[in-house]
Amino acid sequence: MSTRDGTPGRRRPPATREDRLKAALKANLARRKSQARARDAAGNAPEDGDAARSDPNAPDRARDPESPDRAE
Repeated sequence: MSTRDGTPGRRRPPATREDRLKAALKANLARRKSQARARDAAGNAPEDGDAARSDPNAPDRARDPESPDRAE
């Protein structure tokens, strides 16, 4: 049997689900590594997620006299 262009052989069977997932996982990992390297190069990567979620308008508990957490 030959293909339409005259070369002998068969078409390669479609990739299995496992092969597609493996390729997608590899691409995702590479993209995440690239993003992490870019953040490290920029020098603005927070050590934990709390820094990104802090509210700049929140009251300063150390100076707030009505704060229940204030040590006396």
